[in-house]
Amino acid sequence: MPNARESGQATVELVAVLPLLALVGLALWQAVVAGQAMWLAAGAARSAARAVAVGDDPAPAARRALTPALERGLRVRVGEAGAVRVAVAVPAVVGGGRLTTVSATAAFPPQT
Repeated sequence: MPNARESGQATVELVAVLPLLALVGLALWQAVVAGQAMWLAAGAARSAARAVAVGDDPAPAARRALTPALERGLRVRVGEAGAVRVAVAVPAVVGGGRLTTVSATAAFPPQT
């Protein structure tokens, strides 16, 4: 049986660890959001490259492949030989705004 000096020790330790657990959870969620942004940027680049290959505007094609949160930071650039580079701002989980920008490049031969 614990003595009177140790009473409540587990509660104090739990309260001390809870902020750390919250920070780890937010960091993991931010990693998931960044991974999704990278995945969707690659899909948007492929969609935009297909649009360029058939003579359409690449920006609307890229926009359709993204979630509304990622559309706000979208940049589409068409390079040489139909290569399309799509850059997307990664939204921050806490505080709003953007954390960083990820990009992807794709190209398809012109379709006639």
